[in-house]
Amino acid sequence: MNEDQHNKKALVISGGGSKGAFAGGVVEFLMKEKQKDYDLFLGTSTGSLMVSHLAVGMVDELKMLYTNVNQRSIFSNNPFKIKMVHGVKVISIRHRNTFWNFLNGRKTFGESKNLRKLIRANVTPKMYEIIREQNKEVVVTVSNLTANEIEYKAISECSYEDFCDWIWGSCNYVPFMSLLEKDYCQYADGGFGCLVPIREAILRGAKEVDAIILETEVNQINRMPSKNPFSLMLDVFGFMLEHVEKHNVTIGKLSAKHKDVKLNLYYTPTVLTTNSLIFDKKQMTGWWKQGYDYAKMKDLALTNDFRPDLIDK
Repeated sequence: MNEDQHNKKALVISGGGSKGAFAGGVVEFLMKEKQKDYDLFLGTSTGSLMVSHLAVGMVDELKMLYTNVNQRSIFSNNPFKIKMVHGVKVISIRHRNTFWNFLNGRKTFGESKNLRKLIRANVTPKMYEIIREQNKEVVVTVSNLTANEIEYKAISECSYEDFCDWIWGSCNYVPFMSLLEKDYCQYADGGFGCLVPIREAILRGAKEVDAIILETEVNQINRMPSKNPFSLMLDVFGFMLEHVEKHNVTIGKLSAKHKDVKLNLYYTPTVLTTNSLIFDKKQMTGWWKQGYDYAKMKDLALTNDFRPDLIDK
């Protein structure tokens, strides 16, 4: 028992919307090829959607899910209009949909009730029971806007219904998606407070952490000038989340060093998208493969001492 506790391993998956497909590819390599077994699974936003499947080893089912979703799978009222301008996807506001939301007294531009149905259909009561029986710990991150706190919701402390709610809340990128109102509080995307919960994994006893961060390690992007208030808001949110991520990783590294924890970081080698709220099946299928190939190359780099970042993908 002590030996197991001493070697407790954690898998941490950051937020990143549709880029979660890349994380799926990385995990497929780690769990299926390297046969890595984890005791703790922590996720924020898109990461929270993945951790239940991974805790029961359902990697293939997760791949099916992540390579088949589209805007309709997520949004019951989609606030985005996507059009191609000079070969680039440009986002603008779908005025009729947002006006309808405001007319109905909603607090957000769009609604993500379809995502709630998707979670219920794919994170089943049977999976919930298996995770609890196996004593795996699955934790999702939510931002409590009312209490101004980051909260970590563990499956061992929640009913099935509540846990589905927390997964949904962790994914809701307000004000573009639904606001979770629960226990007299308002909850939103966990990434607003903690995009990469490495420190939480260490506080929960992990001695080795594999963390998948759905951003590039070094800033590789200069955003195109915003064309409308909607795209400006997305850019501002993107800017803030990128700095939250850097802060989380810095704190995680310091915690790992202080507690003598082995920390393995997996970043995206290139900028996958500048808008992770676009769910494109073809794109996400490609990202899953990129994630798998990247993890494989990183593994080879550790054993053969070559630089995967120098290889032309």
